[in-house]
Amino acid sequence: QFRKKRLRFGRSRIHEWGLFAMEPIAADEMVIEYVGQSIRQVVADMREKRYAQQGIGSSYLFRVDHDTIIDATKCGNLARFINHCCTPNCYAKVITIEAQKKIVIYSKQAIGVNEEITYDYKFPIEDTKIPCLCRTESCRGTL
Repeated sequence: QFRKKRLRFGRSRIHEWGLFAMEPIAADEMVIEYVGQSIRQVVADMREKRYAQQGIGSSYLFRVDHDTIIDATKCGNLARFINHCCTPNCYAKVITIEAQKKIVIYSKQAIGVNEEITYDYKFPIEDTKIPCLCRTESCRGTL
């Protein structure tokens, strides 16, 4: 059974906004579900271009599988504010509940009050690399 973790969003030292624990979180606990609109790849490609044209600096597209992407840009929850880190304290996992795939964020380790929630975005290797701002000792330099 899941008891929702108390979380808040606020200014992040990593990138603009972030998500922070408001209570201690033990290792291997469900932190939050990544919620948004389920769309296909072709729709995601069109939206990504439209968001850029509209001046929306960040899009919140999270791949579930080969065919499905969750778009939390305009109808997501606080999970969309979780920043990337090369040494994260959480990980994302796709689970199936009643034949529906969902993205859930779990803690990798104990997380203290006011600690920022992070996970590794695991972006595919692309020609245009996005710089990483996590500033950890083992930072890869790009997402």
